Amino acid sequence: MDVVVGLLLGCGLLLVWTASWESAGLRKRPRALGRLADDLAGAGLPGTSPAGLVVLSGVLGVLVLVGASAATGAVPLGVCFGLIAAGAPTTVVRARAASRAKAMREVWPEVVDHLVSGVRAGLSLPEALAQLAHRGPAELRGQFARFAADHRASGRFDESLDDLKARLADPVADRLVESLRITRQVGGTDLGRLLRTLASFLREDNRTRGELEARQSWTVAGARLAVAAPWVTLALLATRPGTAAAYGTPAGALVLAVGGLMCLVAYRVMVRVGRLPADRRVLR
Repeated sequence: MDVVVGLLLGCGLLLVWTASWESAGLRKRPRALGRLADDLAGAGLPGTSPAGLVVLSGVLGVLVLVGASAATGAVPLGVCFGLIAAGAPTTVVRARAASRAKAMREVWPEVVDHLVSGVRAGLSLPEALAQLAHRGPAELRGQFARFAADHRASGRFDESLDDLKARLADPVADRLVESLRITRQVGGTDLGRLLRTLASFLREDNRTRGELEARQSWTVAGARLAVAAPWVTLALLATRPGTAAAYGTPAGALVLAVGGLMCLVAYRVMVRVGRLPADRRVLR
């Protein structure tokens, strides 16, 4: 009897441990892919999957690794340039997403003002959102036109809002959409006041963020130049056979590894120190 109880206890502990291990692995994987998906949507590339971006980065890194190794005759140099090339697509996507997010922050107060005007004119919420396809900012007219088409085709306001929120992939859009959804479901007469408060908050946030970005832009640009300069110099020096042969030795590979690690740590510290607080999509 004791043996049976011991076996059952052991099986139970094994099942608990296995379930915890699998769930932790499942939580970690979508987090990275989810961030890539947000970056792709923010960059205006919602049709590209995170897995496709990862595959593109890997293929580009391998091609550059092979090409640089063949051109210089030093595999460590090829590995360095391959790793840099592998990170280039993600860097470009995130830079484009940041640029579009900055541009979008400037137009959201105008969107809210148009909604306030529509609500004051007696339009329903679907009509007020649909009219943004013609009167709203040029950057967002296409998205609101798709919302209007979806709502006309299905008549489902909540589902059309969900699709609009997924396409925009913006924290401000999340707050605005959920405010409109709650107002639609429970009613209320304070929608105009809520939207005016939101517009005032967005303008104040844009003004403060613009001042901070203007003050730190030269510092961040200088730090990025300082990180990139050694590798640009290395790429120029690698065209000389003597330099390439020196980095092909174990000592040269060690120098490259230490230099790459130091640049990576310095860049991450620079990004963390210079990063401004950013809105998170808590209302997905």
